[in-house]
Amino acid sequence: MSQSVTRANFDDWMMPVYAPAPFIPVRGEGSRLWDQQGKEYIDFAGGIAVNALGHAHPAMVRALTEQAGKFWHTGNGYSNEPVLKLAKQLIDATFADKVFFCNSGAEANEAALKLARKYAHDKFGPQKSGIVAFKNAFHGRTLFTVSAGGQPSYSQDFAPLPPQIQHAIYNDIDSARALINDDTCAVIVEPIQGEGGVVPATPAFLKELRELCDRHNALLIFDEVQTGVGRTGELYAYMHYGVTPDALSTAKALGGGFPIGALLTREEFSRVMTVGTHGTTYGGNPLACAVAGEVLTIINTHDVLNGVKQRNQWFTERLTGINAQFGLFDDVRGMGLLIGCVLKAEYAGKAKQISQLAAENGLMVLIAGANVVRFAPALIISEAEVKAGLDRFAKTCERFVSEVSS
Repeated sequence: MSQSVTRANFDDWMMPVYAPAPFIPVRGEGSRLWDQQGKEYIDFAGGIAVNALGHAHPAMVRALTEQAGKFWHTGNGYSNEPVLKLAKQLIDATFADKVFFCNSGAEANEAALKLARKYAHDKFGPQKSGIVAFKNAFHGRTLFTVSAGGQPSYSQDFAPLPPQIQHAIYNDIDSARALINDDTCAVIVEPIQGEGGVVPATPAFLKELRELCDRHNALLIFDEVQTGVGRTGELYAYMHYGVTPDALSTAKALGGGFPIGALLTREEFSRVMTVGTHGTTYGGNPLACAVAGEVLTIINTHDVLNGVKQRNQWFTERLTGINAQFGLFDDVRGMGLLIGCVLKAEYAGKAKQISQLAAENGLMVLIAGANVVRFAPALIISEAEVKAGLDRFAKTCERFVSEVSS
């Protein structure tokens, strides 16, 4: 017997760690969703930069159902064809020699930090355990990754936290230099801080971090959970900067909506992770890897990656025009299809209100903190959908201005 559900059931049955929208999406196609009442929404949120090919992409559906008809899971006592093919795709497309598969970005970052400490302990001794991360960073919700993340509101209630993690100021190389020394085993950094407000790193900052890590024998870890798999207009954001990390975490868009994460690294570092040092029951699941292989095949093409750059232009030109009309934003920043609109001081703290008004107008957007409205739509969103969605965003801004000024 089927059971009807409503948004009110969330409050009754679910642990209250989220505050979801008042509507429940039930069907999606491309960059559009429909809720239980049949109302249509244009999706500029992309499942938080996950739905890189939109909803119900035929090639993804086909890859999933074909693998589902074969077998779903065996555990890590066995390998499978989809995971090996996906590993080779990632190795061929990046700096990496080795891949570890898991289920999420937090797990990929956890694996990266464990790798760094294991490598340092084995090669230099247990004193080399320091980790340098950055304020306002976000690396996941495990105790290790939430400690590395530079947002105390996410970690302070879970103390005592893992020790020997320090936080420098993002894009401030002097601040980083003051913390990185011979006892540092790793520096973890996002090429663009996503949850921290869509803040791109400067090229000089990342290049000097690379030099500091080389000088002190520390691993440079790029957290590309949000920036990876075409989001910035390159397959991975490090390719824009000409700075190659020692390890890279990827997730979100890698599965296009099917949960998967991966840690990419070089041979010399991977050697310390011997049998039994790390693992995961579901990592490398053939369903996830079959879907991710199809996603990577589609995205890692000249047409799609160049298309992301073109779509960035569509967004930024129109958002600049909207801002000229309503004067809401201090800045429109980001890269590719990870875009943040930074609210002016007089509207500080009201990004959530704008996102809620947008939903009422049939548009799904994200926030990045209290002061930034964030866009992370499908990488293949059509020009017509961009235009229609930004029309709805303009109406949202008009209503917001009238409400806050009344």
